[in-house]
Amino acid sequence: MGDEAQSADGVVSTSRDGTVLHIALDRAGRRNALSHSMIDTLNAALVSAASDDSLRAVHVQGAGSDFCAGVDWVGSNSAGGRPRTGDLVRRIPHSAHRVIELVHTVALPVVCTVRGWAAGMGCNLALAADFTVAASDAVFWEPFLARGFTPDSGSTWLLPRLVGMARAKEMLLLGEKIDGTTAAQWGLIHRSVDEADLDNTVSTLLDRLASGPTVAIGLAKQAINHSQHATLNQAMMQELFNLELSCRTLDFKEGLAAFRERRSPDFTGR
Repeated sequence: MGDEAQSADGVVSTSRDGTVLHIALDRAGRRNALSHSMIDTLNAALVSAASDDSLRAVHVQGAGSDFCAGVDWVGSNSAGGRPRTGDLVRRIPHSAHRVIELVHTVALPVVCTVRGWAAGMGCNLALAADFTVAASDAVFWEPFLARGFTPDSGSTWLLPRLVGMARAKEMLLLGEKIDGTTAAQWGLIHRSVDEADLDNTVSTLLDRLASGPTVAIGLAKQAINHSQHATLNQAMMQELFNLELSCRTLDFKEGLAAFRERRSPDFTGR
């Protein structure tokens, strides 16, 4: 792998494959549950990706047989001593919440590969991605209430928008686990495939995204996100601003030329 943050609390590794950034969560003994150091490294990798003009897609996966079992709350609270009142409110917006926000807003397509467990924040990380492809027997679980505390890391915002209120309550209030096949059927994720086809399916998707008009993809992602809390008129105005920007790209010119010449476009991401 490339850059690594080595720690007894787990590793977040990054590597480049052409214009695709691969991020691996590696803490196999804890089903890749995120420690504080892993969250910090993941945030740093996403911030760096956001300003790297040579990148055209981001891929997040877990090492081994699981994606991510959420945040390691046991490890986080084992240092001893009661934290100050308001500790969570001070820290979490700049750590775990920031990960979800970056995945949701970075102007690059983000793809998650999910096998095994995607629980808690791990589940929400997969839901915040633009495309999540899961093994049919993967497990998506929001275990918060089963542990006696309320949902976090964007689950109450993501789930109702993806699957509606009834199914969101089934997962959040009843703690129902769903497999990859059901997640795809519900529209919770992009696609579910057999384990044997998972890596090839993700690779094909990443190739397609990384060869697309990167600036326009990022602007379209921003417009989709904006429309979730906008009126129709506001959404269309945002579309116009984004259209004005995308029409100034080299990829726009290439797209027009390819249309005129009746060939496939060769986008460069510029």
